[in-house]
Amino acid sequence: MIIQIISNIFAFIFIGIIAIDAIPQIKDWAGRIRIGRFETYEEWNKRLAERGLKWVINTPKIKVTDNTRLVILDMLKGNYSKSAIQHWQEASLLLGLSEYLKHNDDSEVKSRINKYLVSKFDDSGQWINKPINVDGAILAYAVMKLNIINTNKYKNALDYTFEMIKQNLGEDGTIMYRSSMKNYRYVDTIGFICPFLISYGIKYGNEESIELAVKQIFSFEKNGMHKDYHIPVHAYEIENNMPLGLYGWGRGLGWFAIGLIDTWSELPVNHKYKSKLEQSVIRFAEGIINFQQNDGSWKWIVSRGESNTDSSATATLCWFLLNAAKIDAIAGKCILSSEKALHYLMKVTRRNGAVDFSQGDTKDIGVYSTIFNILPFTQGFCIRSINFYLNETNHSYKQNAG
Repeated sequence: MIIQIISNIFAFIFIGIIAIDAIPQIKDWAGRIRIGRFETYEEWNKRLAERGLKWVINTPKIKVTDNTRLVILDMLKGNYSKSAIQHWQEASLLLGLSEYLKHNDDSEVKSRINKYLVSKFDDSGQWINKPINVDGAILAYAVMKLNIINTNKYKNALDYTFEMIKQNLGEDGTIMYRSSMKNYRYVDTIGFICPFLISYGIKYGNEESIELAVKQIFSFEKNGMHKDYHIPVHAYEIENNMPLGLYGWGRGLGWFAIGLIDTWSELPVNHKYKSKLEQSVIRFAEGIINFQQNDGSWKWIVSRGESNTDSSATATLCWFLLNAAKIDAIAGKCILSSEKALHYLMKVTRRNGAVDFSQGDTKDIGVYSTIFNILPFTQGFCIRSINFYLNETNHSYKQNAG
């Protein structure tokens, strides 16, 4: 009898472990049935926003590892997800819904965002759980972009974020990705910190903040960009400017794109760095358009047509190009390229509104995920892009996405 009970317990445990591994794969297979069957951008936008809204409070946890077998072991070891990864997922959703609210007076979205803010900040406007890595700056930037609140209420958190960034200042005058990696400068950091630093500096008259952002971008352009194709490497070593990782990592292009275009957009027209950054925008736009695929996507290695497409790279580069189209010299090619990207992203969106086929979290320089699935980060930039396109862009077609 005892042996039978023990056998049953082990059987239940075994079935549970198998279920933890199998259920996500079954859900992916089912979710991809009839994928991308949207007839108009308006319909697609509605479904995107509905899914993004559901994720604001309960953002899906993003796996740190690529393991699809014995996932429970990663969970028990605490290797399944980390808060720093979640910061940029949540930030993207807020940025997307903020763009959505510019033209949609949606009380449910406002309510859900306010609930999110209550969960993140105390009564003094300080972080409840203070970010310790620079990844948190993009979340602070997303809060600053919310036009439904008085962001001065959160000035304590914004001040803390600025000081946290400065604590990661390296000997070369640029910001480290992590203090444990003092000699490396990552392309990710451009997207994490630069839009916040500019927005914070402009809002509160902090010139030091603006100078930090601009130096970060120009230093990476000088030391981390391919001289002929103008695409970034994953990172570079500051002592000898040695490139590290891949040139053309798709989401790396996305991080640079976010940092550059939002920095340029946040600066006033007459600012001393506006025109110089505009030239950077033009160079980068022309560089990335050369690597866009015929279906409108970018690959996870943009220079290899045989590699998997990456929706996260495509969504962020689409956002960049939509905003770069404000520059007359490149407006036509940017609009055409961004429309192709939007069409691709719509075709890889599941029936429930979740955008599929984004590369998973990167493990290290040169160690990239082989998983391509749902990523809230991509969802947010799709919402951000389609709302900007429908409401702000002089585009060639609007009613029909085909």
